[in-house]
Amino acid sequence: MREAEFRKLVVEEFLGFIEDPRVNRTRKHSLENILVISLLAVIAGADSFVAIEDFAKTKKDWLATFLDLDDVPSHDTVGRVFAALNPKELAEAFSRWTLALRSTSQEKLIAIDGKTLRRSFRKAGDHAFVHMVSAWSATNRVVLAQVKTDEKSNEITAIPRLLELLDVKGALVTLDAAGTQTEIAETIVGKGGDYLLAVKANQPILHDSLVDLFTGHGCSSRKFGFVETKEKGHGREEIRRAWVSSEVDNIPSAGRWSGLATLIRIESVRTVKGETSREDRYFICSRAGVSPAEVLGAVRGHWGIENELHWVLDVAFREDDCRVRAGNAAANFSAVRQLALSLLKQRTEKKVGIKNRRLAAAWDQNFLLRVVGLS
Repeated sequence: MREAEFRKLVVEEFLGFIEDPRVNRTRKHSLENILVISLLAVIAGADSFVAIEDFAKTKKDWLATFLDLDDVPSHDTVGRVFAALNPKELAEAFSRWTLALRSTSQEKLIAIDGKTLRRSFRKAGDHAFVHMVSAWSATNRVVLAQVKTDEKSNEITAIPRLLELLDVKGALVTLDAAGTQTEIAETIVGKGGDYLLAVKANQPILHDSLVDLFTGHGCSSRKFGFVETKEKGHGREEIRRAWVSSEVDNIPSAGRWSGLATLIRIESVRTVKGETSREDRYFICSRAGVSPAEVLGAVRGHWGIENELHWVLDVAFREDDCRVRAGNAAANFSAVRQLALSLLKQRTEKKVGIKNRRLAAAWDQNFLLRVVGLS
């Protein structure tokens, strides 16, 4: 690939808007080269700045075919750049890159959830871990955006900043109980989306009202939409039941929730090795007329962010073992991993898991270029 093609496809469209935090006299390597080399290295299996340098040294001649490359950056240089980069700018640039490769134009289900980077504390006993909140497209199986929570804060303050980066029009946005806040619901509806929010004890009045509606005195005379599904396999049997109601006027705090239209109860009964457990969960939703089957699908779809994003980052990218922590490096390196995962998930011609796709990218340079959309 010629350098001109590379610049048009990557630098001008995605990376050219990131401000280089270095002073001019210290810029031996271009910011674009550092970011592209880092991304390619992470896709191909690198999990540290040292590994990125080793990848660049090994692939120097090949990289020089589409990068203006005299020498490769050292791991110290890569680390300093990642520590100094603005995480919001990097996340926005990577989000544009990912969205350009989506297979569909509109999201149907967007799951929002947070993850703590376990080794991101700066010293033993320091509890200031880096916590990232991500938006996952269940439709396209890509990370749409991510933000870092502020120190001494939590997901409640990060989610509105994340929503600023998202186009949720027409989509159903799912959040766990931490995101069940009236301001967040209002923001989602205001942007043309719908919410599906888990309700737990952090919203006691709302939670108790839902419990009473679905299980309390007089509930048997009410009309609920209902569906039941059964699954059995691998020594496990699970029954899921969903009830939905549009009787929002029976909820004392209904007026606080923008566009509230549907109330939901989900019961899960699991039997594993002869032992049975039961769980009730409650939700509120702004989408009118949503069916019980759609509710079950959306709730299960929400956990795609755990199974297809967070779990894969831990297993295939060893994210919880990563000790990158200086400055903004933990948040920025997390963004690189998430972009790498999103891009790898698009290469469905390789019928293997993400870990083995990373190996394939390390062995096959043409496949590595296809992963990043350069070939």
